[in-house]
Amino acid sequence: MEYLLLVTGFVVLILGGEFLVRGAVSLALKLNISPLVVGMTIVSFGTSAPELLVSIEAAITGHPDVSMGAVVGSNISNISLVLGLTVLIFPISISKNTLKIDWPLMMVASILLYILCLDGVIDFKEGILFIAILASFTAWLFIKSRKKGEIVNADLDIDVEQSVKTNIWRDLLFLLLGFTGLFYGADWLIGSVVEIATNHGISEKLISVTVVAFGTSLPELVTSCMAAFRKETDISIGNLIGSNLFNILAILGITSLIEPIAVSDSINHFDMYYMLGISLLVFPLMYFGRKVGRLKGLLLVSVYIIYIYFSIVMEKA
Repeated sequence: MEYLLLVTGFVVLILGGEFLVRGAVSLALKLNISPLVVGMTIVSFGTSAPELLVSIEAAITGHPDVSMGAVVGSNISNISLVLGLTVLIFPISISKNTLKIDWPLMMVASILLYILCLDGVIDFKEGILFIAILASFTAWLFIKSRKKGEIVNADLDIDVEQSVKTNIWRDLLFLLLGFTGLFYGADWLIGSVVEIATNHGISEKLISVTVVAFGTSLPELVTSCMAAFRKETDISIGNLIGSNLFNILAILGITSLIEPIAVSDSINHFDMYYMLGISLLVFPLMYFGRKVGRLKGLLLVSVYIIYIYFSIVMEKA
């Protein structure tokens, strides 16, 4: 029964996030909010809403390993498994912005997270710091893009004209369905994880960095693979790096404002190091040749498999 609840929780979470994004984007466009602003704020927040609800639910109900493990595991999954599988389908070209802006910011955020976790907790003040950094970065991106006159609609994956024409009640219904799906999906997912861990003697942390992290990375995996099949290389590694940045600054930031997040020694002394290591590894893979091809993709997938293997081995030790 707990496995059915786990799968149901994942499905409802993903559908909830999709409804939330579509309803919020359509409503924002009707209010004459720039597609650029919508893309940088509502879409980014909406696509990470499943991770956010899981993190908050886990922290509030006293399961901090699920909260932190899901974020760290998702970050590892994004730039190893998701990126690796994507480039196995079709190689991805690397833009200058990814090397000069996205990757350095992700590394700074990752190192900052590691430093702040050394005392074993992410508290309210550190959450404020994360949110302030995210807000400053978003504002800088917006100002920079406005100066260049870049109002880009492509990243929305939504027909702007059609969204403006739709009924406002449909948008509100989508918002309601989205929030409802996220709430119940997160509740069912956390409940099933705790039950599986209790019944089978498996730690919540192991399930979180593997099953939960993979499940919450599914939207990125599906989007990236579909883009690769269509050879749309503009949906690139920058999006996955941006997702990792948002996971740290927004998800852990918002969660710690609601409830301090305890960080276990296991996460501090293994998973955090692995996240930093894979984040460093991906830079030379991007830099040399300015392309991530199939051979590099195979390496990244192998790195993820090794991570899962050692996570299981350490659990049994």
